[in-house]
Amino acid sequence: MKKIAGLILSPLTVCIILLVSGIFLLFTRKQRTGKITVTIGVVFLLLMSYDALPDRALRTLEQKYSTLKINDSISDAKWIVVLGGGHITDPNLPAASRLSEESLSRLIEGVAIHKRLPQSRMVMSGGNVFDPVPESKSMANLAINLGIDKDNIHEEPSGLDTEDQAILIKKIVGKDKFILVTSAFHMPRSMALFQKQGMHPIPAPAGHRVKNRNEFDPSMLFPDSEGIEKMEFTVHEYLGVLWAKLRGQI
Repeated sequence: MKKIAGLILSPLTVCIILLVSGIFLLFTRKQRTGKITVTIGVVFLLLMSYDALPDRALRTLEQKYSTLKINDSISDAKWIVVLGGGHITDPNLPAASRLSEESLSRLIEGVAIHKRLPQSRMVMSGGNVFDPVPESKSMANLAINLGIDKDNIHEEPSGLDTEDQAILIKKIVGKDKFILVTSAFHMPRSMALFQKQGMHPIPAPAGHRVKNRNEFDPSMLFPDSEGIEKMEFTVHEYLGVLWAKLRGQI
């Protein structure tokens, strides 16, 4: 229900509700209200369709934790925990295509870190939310395809959200030093939830969405769906933080 509520409150859903409601009102006696509602919906859609506003909003989340640097201070990390970010078990697709873009970027980052810290073990975390196969299984299969020894992979297939994952992963890693890999925009909430459980993960943000351009790109002058997607991620995370605070999870 929490995940469904998040989808209903997503910016694109709200925008569509405004537009459809406004159009409906245009065919009633409340045409003035309908015009205002449609105008708000169109303006909202335009603001989301360009990078300026979405980038500013998402950058606040993504830049809270710096990119992980492999050095002596983390060379003794025993675990690399990779949080799932969505998947669809379609048997007609290769392993990489079954993972969402978020899960794929997190997994690749985790594999890259593991190869530089060969003494570490990987934890794939993610349950079966709206899918018959746990996400941890899909990530583990791809990691093996990428050359990771299956004996170095531990699956956590029960966590249905980040709070669940933090509680379950604590039972796996105990007091060992570990690196936490998740999307850059998701890292602030993840760190707060893990720290609430008394853990001290080393953040390794991945899959950054906001990138500084070195040159002017004409595509910046045109609307696109990427800005909408960035705003969706931003709102989702802030709603998640609000929910966690209301429930005393962070």
